[in-house]
Amino acid sequence: MDPETTGTTRVPLTLISGLVPAATADLAEEVRAARPGTAVVHHDLREIRGGVVRRRLQLDDRDETTVLELAHGCVSCTLREDLLPLLRRLAGTPGVRHIVVRLDEAMEPEPVCWAIRHVLVGDRPVIDFVAIDGVHTVLDRGSWLADATGDDTLAERGLQASQDDERTVAQVALSQAEFADVLVLTGTADAWTDAKTAAVLDRVAPAALRTTRLADVPPDARRGEVTDMHGPLLHGEPPLGADCGVATLLFTAQRPFHPERLHDALDVLLDGVVRTRGRVWVASQPDMALWLESAGGGLGVGHAGPWLDAPDGPAWTDVSPERRTLASLRWHPVFGDRASEIFVVTDQATPAEIDEALSGALLTDAELAAGQREWLTYEDPFGAWHEEPCEDTDETQDVNVTSGTEKQ
Repeated sequence: MDPETTGTTRVPLTLISGLVPAATADLAEEVRAARPGTAVVHHDLREIRGGVVRRRLQLDDRDETTVLELAHGCVSCTLREDLLPLLRRLAGTPGVRHIVVRLDEAMEPEPVCWAIRHVLVGDRPVIDFVAIDGVHTVLDRGSWLADATGDDTLAERGLQASQDDERTVAQVALSQAEFADVLVLTGTADAWTDAKTAAVLDRVAPAALRTTRLADVPPDARRGEVTDMHGPLLHGEPPLGADCGVATLLFTAQRPFHPERLHDALDVLLDGVVRTRGRVWVASQPDMALWLESAGGGLGVGHAGPWLDAPDGPAWTDVSPERRTLASLRWHPVFGDRASEIFVVTDQATPAEIDEALSGALLTDAELAAGQREWLTYEDPFGAWHEEPCEDTDETQDVNVTSGTEKQ
């Protein structure tokens, strides 16, 4: 029976992510031991390219593994066809007082939380039946920094989440850490690796609680709330100074980028940069904000939706208060809320050289004066987009946990 139709409260749900499966399994077992009535769900994606997913469900004395065969081997299908319906059923199962979703190494918690909140199962989203009470990410102190700054792809590690998954290990490692309410540190590392790992985490996940064991989620944690791409780029307050060679840059501009010069300048984000995230205004696409993201040696560019000032932009009343505030502060009488804002965490590169490269990709005064009609004639290398084969409805587009961006 459904919790809301019977007047009962929503069942608490915890997500556990990380690149160290043994440690995430241990953490899930800790939760089971601490909270009687906990159901633990885990989908093993190692055979997903062949359309096979192995789902393990643990509840009290039950420990069942089910082999699922999917029409398309991708995480979107796993979420839509099995995980989301299963969560709704578990929420209505007598004796289930808590649910833990232990994510496969290749899965990122943010799109899973988006699916729980927005994708309908029957006539309602799963969030009507569960309450996300925290996202825990497990990090190995000895290997996480190398993963987060390296060039290895998931395919090279045997961790692809679909046939066309082109993500790097760094992209997954950083997105798992950034979305966490609690970072659980396991393993050991030398003093320098420990210090540098802490410096990176201070900047990419400043609001997350760091611990070495199961801990309560802080009261002000985001608890699976998905961020608006047009809202603040970071939760918390990262340090402004450098530490262990790790520094930050917040690049902002209220004139557009020249598409070809920006494309060339992006190389500066692939060497000596830990992380890049931000919104980009490109002159050849005046109505659409682009989302720029890099991690280690991987970089992607995707759509972030229309600007408020665009002809088909959302109404002010339909966007978050944070987006309205940011737009009001920077509103331009001609260009409206169009602007670029990019947050960069550097390692070997310096913020000054990145700022110089990005600044050089902006339109010159003469190009700006030429106007939008001229801008539309520019060659645009950002015009092609990668799509998953099962993404045939708007409802599932943002559920995709594999590469949804065009690699540059």
